[in-house]
Amino acid sequence: QVQLVESGGGLVQAGGSLRLSCAASGRTSSSMGWFRQAPGKEREFVAAIRWSSGNTYYADSVKGRFTISRDNAKNTVYLQMNSLKPEDTAVYYCAASPAVLVGLLISKDYEYPYWGQGTQVTVSS
Repeated sequence: QVQLVESGGGLVQAGGSLRLSCAASGRTSSSMGWFRQAPGKEREFVAAIRWSSGNTYYADSVKGRFTISRDNAKNTVYLQMNSLKPEDTAVYYCAASPAVLVGLLISKDYEYPYWGQGTQVTVSS
């Protein structure tokens, strides 16, 4: 089992920044991702990282603005979000998989069996 606890959400003006954290405990995860879900919309992929290699992957909508990173010592994954836009408003979820996800699989929510409780990010215009 893996337990994930997100933090760092909040209210920010457009153009501002936030950093989300996801602290993991339990069994080791090989792939970790961030997903988000806005009201009335399906959950969508935001970013992912392979724990051992540090390779990162991003949705086109956040590329160049968001950065995913990890701290091995703290067993924590971060999502640095810059130049935030109102359309980034959503509940952000951290997810973990014991598998080394390859290709497009790393962006598929059904490949992640473990999820955090979510943290709200609201960007005002």
